[in-house]
Amino acid sequence: MLFKKVKSEGLAHFSYIIGDQTEAAVIDPRRDIDIYLEIAKKEGMKIKYIFETHRNEDYIIGSRALAKRSNAEIFHADGELDYQYGQLVEAGKDYQIGRLKIKALHTPGHTKGSHSYLLKDYDQNPWMLFSGDILFAGDVGRIDFYGEDNIPEIAALLYDSLYNKILPLGEEVILCPAHGAGSVCGSQIADRELTTIGIEKHSNPYLQFQSKDDFINEVGKMEAKPKYFATMEAANLNPAAAKDIPFIPALSPKEFEKEMKKEDTVVIDIRSDSDYAASHIPGSVFLWENILSSFVGWFLENNKRILLVNSGNYPKKAASYLFRMGYENLVGYLARGMLSWHMAAKNTESTAIINVAQLCNLLDTRAESEYMLLDIRKEEEKEEEGYIAGALEIPLTVLQADLVKYAEEIDRDGEIYIFCGSGMRSMTAASLLENKVENKVKVVLGGLNAWSSTSCPIEIEE
Repeated sequence: MLFKKVKSEGLAHFSYIIGDQTEAAVIDPRRDIDIYLEIAKKEGMKIKYIFETHRNEDYIIGSRALAKRSNAEIFHADGELDYQYGQLVEAGKDYQIGRLKIKALHTPGHTKGSHSYLLKDYDQNPWMLFSGDILFAGDVGRIDFYGEDNIPEIAALLYDSLYNKILPLGEEVILCPAHGAGSVCGSQIADRELTTIGIEKHSNPYLQFQSKDDFINEVGKMEAKPKYFATMEAANLNPAAAKDIPFIPALSPKEFEKEMKKEDTVVIDIRSDSDYAASHIPGSVFLWENILSSFVGWFLENNKRILLVNSGNYPKKAASYLFRMGYENLVGYLARGMLSWHMAAKNTESTAIINVAQLCNLLDTRAESEYMLLDIRKEEEKEEEGYIAGALEIPLTVLQADLVKYAEEIDRDGEIYIFCGSGMRSMTAASLLENKVENKVKVVLGGLNAWSSTSCPIEIEE
């Protein structure tokens, strides 16, 4: 028997290949599909089926590309949508994989047509559930894609799917969701890669409600959407049959600067925050490689021309991250990194940093008119860690989504100190704001553990 979870770092996306004897199936494949073919070949199996749990919003699905290479049948969910490939999965039907069976379960809630796939063992008992974006470790899927007016209806569907279809399968059933911690598809996904329906039944806060009304009231809210979601939704109705990750050429400083000046071009610096703070290309956006997938979609549309700055080596990982999200116009990267830029005597900028202890001392000795404290943490972080009295609160994803609007609100007299809890996201916010506001922008390093300001104390909600 074959079972393999394929992790797509950055997106925190999980796809799966399962098989028995000579047959295999893939669930929610990513766009670069060679890994599934290699696994199947190594195990001596032929990919027979490709199953999709729902129409994805955060990455381009690889079903069509994989089917072209494997001749597998594609079964997609969300039958009300105008798919240009594959066929609609049949709810309640068993699909044979060697001696195993996979049963399609209609589990609406994230989308109206969402399906989960139940793998049965050799004795036909429930064994594993591939839940897509319906149920995660510690969280459930967002329900706001149909608009605010439809949230009560979708929340009710999600409740029925969770409480009346999934939980009754049995606590011993292994749960295999489509995303892990860090995904934009869930704000509270636990960092727990191995879980079961039983573990979630006892620990997932959304499986503790005593009534459907209470559940609807809790999950029924609109959430912010990254800009690229709409592009992904359209692309996933007719994804490319086959496409390779684009090759990114190395550019000299002269070539790089020439490309920078062209319309719709964005320079993304994927080095560490300390490297970026010390010296960076004016106008570049800081997105450390490890958080690139989590934040690039909030401010950058897919049609933009992208230039990359890194240490100077070929940016293979970044290329794969961007490709999976539909960013294909990768113009080039700076050969030999900032070293070549400096040697070519090109202009650079730096970003000021300050640690938490230094900031607290400063806040206690200055008038409020001399500074602004910008807190870009998520609401869940503030609820858990505490609120900073007097701070302007704009989560980074919200800031990115409407930068012009918030830059006007932030552009005041005095210095701007940006706080996120570590400094990593604050550096991204600083890179976005530096060319939009007149004020001096400074990044605060460190979290609330060292916070001791008396003029801006930490407030804990009871």
